[in-house]
Amino acid sequence: MTGPRLAGKVALITGATGGIGAATAELFAREGARLMITDVAEGPLRELASTIEALGAEVAAARLDVSSVREWQEVIGLVRERFGRLNVLVNLAGIVDWPGIEDTAEDAWDRVIDVNQKGTWLGMKAAMPLLRASGNASVINTSSVLGIVGSGAAAAYQASKGAVRLLSKTAAVEYARQGVRVNSVHPGVIATPMIQELLDEQGDQQPDIQRTPMRRAGRAEEVAPAYLFLACDDSSFVTGAEFVIDGGLTAY
Repeated sequence: MTGPRLAGKVALITGATGGIGAATAELFAREGARLMITDVAEGPLRELASTIEALGAEVAAARLDVSSVREWQEVIGLVRERFGRLNVLVNLAGIVDWPGIEDTAEDAWDRVIDVNQKGTWLGMKAAMPLLRASGNASVINTSSVLGIVGSGAAAAYQASKGAVRLLSKTAAVEYARQGVRVNSVHPGVIATPMIQELLDEQGDQQPDIQRTPMRRAGRAEEVAPAYLFLACDDSSFVTGAEFVIDGGLTAY
């Protein structure tokens, strides 16, 4: 009988209080990881830390705006001080803006790119020295099905998630011989706080759900196991890959 799949590993998760973030953090805790959880929402972050502690896992929590170089440096310093190493980086923090090309405001464009695209790059840049030093590390970046196919809307979001897809691939090539694997996860329509208002308004008639062969939204608990697989040593020969979890949306 094997033990916990993340025993002895230290993982840093951004956007940890979102639906997928919380599900991933709790799953990692049950699988033996020591966790640094981060988010800009400090109240929910404290609540999540308490939940993880109740699972018997070691956890530290810190506010992190992923678009800030200074805050990334501070969080990595906390990881080094508290845990002494880092094995897994999960870039989950993200925001969405729905308008298309002409209706997207410049400041909204900049904010989405700063969080989703720049934040992913800054996270890898800040964490890479600790990840390389571990000798066996995994970076898991969060893209989207909208980083693979077009929707005719959400211009800034799609641009940022497409960038995360290729940023992950080039990082995978760069660090393949340095003990760091880099992969991307591409969720489809998942019932999380980010899109819950939209789902409440449109229900199963939401266009992307109608395009999904399973005809339903996914659950965060159905996405978290992909992060677990990529974080643990079961995926030791997997790098530069795209993990699509979309109920068949991109199968057409």
